[in-house]
Amino acid sequence: MSEQVTKADGGQAALQENKMGVMPVKKLVVSMSVPMMISMLVQALYNVVDSVFVSRISEDALTAVTLVFPLQNLMIAIGSGTAVGVNALVSKSLGEKKFDLADRAANSAVLLSLFSYFFMLVVGLFGVAPFIASQTDNPATRQLGCDYGMLIACFSLGVFCQIMFERLLQSTGLTIYSMISQITGAVINTVLDPILIFGLLGFPKFGIKGAAYATIIGQTIAACIGLFLNLKKNKELHFSVKRVFTIDTESIGRIYAVGVPSILMMSIGSIMTYSMNRILKTFSDTATAVFGAYFKLQSFFFMPVFGLNNGTIPVLAYNLGAGKKQRIDETLKFSLKLAVVIMTLGTICFELIPDTLLSFFDASAHMKKIGIPAMRIIAIHFPFAAMSIVLGSVFQAFSKSIYSLIVSLCRQLLVLIPVAYALSLTGNVNYVWLCFLVAEVVSLSLTVHFFKKVYRQLFGTT
Repeated sequence: MSEQVTKADGGQAALQENKMGVMPVKKLVVSMSVPMMISMLVQALYNVVDSVFVSRISEDALTAVTLVFPLQNLMIAIGSGTAVGVNALVSKSLGEKKFDLADRAANSAVLLSLFSYFFMLVVGLFGVAPFIASQTDNPATRQLGCDYGMLIACFSLGVFCQIMFERLLQSTGLTIYSMISQITGAVINTVLDPILIFGLLGFPKFGIKGAAYATIIGQTIAACIGLFLNLKKNKELHFSVKRVFTIDTESIGRIYAVGVPSILMMSIGSIMTYSMNRILKTFSDTATAVFGAYFKLQSFFFMPVFGLNNGTIPVLAYNLGAGKKQRIDETLKFSLKLAVVIMTLGTICFELIPDTLLSFFDASAHMKKIGIPAMRIIAIHFPFAAMSIVLGSVFQAFSKSIYSLIVSLCRQLLVLIPVAYALSLTGNVNYVWLCFLVAEVVSLSLTVHFFKKVYRQLFGTT
C-alpha cells in the first residue's frame, strides 16, 4: 500500500506504487474483488432473509415489499451512481499521481451523499403513497407498502453514506475494510428482522415496519463504520469538515460526468420493475409476488458478479491512468471467465431446484405453479448477463458511462418492457418471462459493439 502523502513547497513526495499497478493481475483481481463478492453475497443473503421473514406476515406483505422495490432501487441508483463517479475519479487521480484532486473528490463525495438524502426525504414524504397506489388496488397491500416505503425513504441517510464510504475504501484498494462495513450492516439487519417484525426478546411487534427499522439501523451502523475506517485506515485520502462543506464545482462536475449516466442507468431498473409490476398485475398479485421472489433469489448470483465488477473498476481506472494496457487486458479476460462461471452455476441452480427456492418464501401451491416455470425461463439469460456486466465495467472505469446508459436503456426499457407487454397479450404469464432472455441478447450485442469502439479509441486495436 502507498505511504501517506506528505506535502511541502507545493509539491508531492514520491510514493511507492499502489498495488493496483504492480501486483500480479489475477491475484490483484481476487484481492480486490473477493471481499466485495463476499460482502455482496452477504447482502444478497440479507435481501432474501428479509423477504422470507416478511412473507411470514402474509403474501400481501411480500407483494408490498415488491412494490416498494423500485423506490429502493432508485435510492441505490442515486447512491451507487454517484459513488461510481467518485470511484473512477479518485482511482484515476491516484494513478496519475494527482493527489490533491483525489482528496477534493473524496470530500465532495460526502457532501453529495447529504444532497442525495434530502432529495429522497422529499420523495418519502410526498411520493410514496401515490406510487404504491398506482401499482395495486388491494387496500391491505397499499397500507403495508406505504408503511414500509415511507420509513425506508425518509430515513435513508444511512444507505447513501454507507455506499459512499465503502466506495472510497474500494477506490484506494482497501476492499477488505469495505467488506467489513457492508457485512456488519447486513448481519445487524438480518438479526434485527425477526426481533422487530415479530416482537421477540421483549420488543414490540412492528410487523412490516419492523423490517424497515431493521434495514435503517443496519445501514446507519454500516455508514458509521465506513466513516471510521476511512478516517483511520484510508491513508491516501484526507478529509476535513471545511472541505466537505466547500462546494468544489470542478470535482462535482467531473464526478457527475461519470455518475449521472450511471445514476440514470441504474434508475432505469426502477422504471423496469415498476412497469413489470403493472404488467404482472393484470394476471394476479401472486404473479407480482413471484417476480419479487425471483429478484431476491437472483441476487445470490448477480451480487457476487457486481462485487467482481466493483473490484475490477478501480483496477481498470488506475491502470488506464498509469498507461498499462497489458494489465487492463489481463484484468478483463480473467474477470470475464470468473463471471461466466458464477452465472452458469446460477442457471443450473434455478433449473434444478426452483421448487426449493420458492419454498423459502412460504409459497402457496398457486405461487409455485406460476413461479417454477418462471424461474427456469428467466435463468437462461444469466451467462449472457455476466458477459455484459464485465465488459460494461470498461465504460465506467474509462469515463464512458454514456454507453452503459444506452445499453441499460435498451435492455430494460426499449426491449424488455415492450416485449413483456406484447407477450402478456397472449394471456399466458409463462410467455412474459421470455422478455429477459430477448433483452439480454440485445444488450450483449450492444455491449460488445461499444466495447470494441472504446477499446479502439484508447488503444487503437481490439
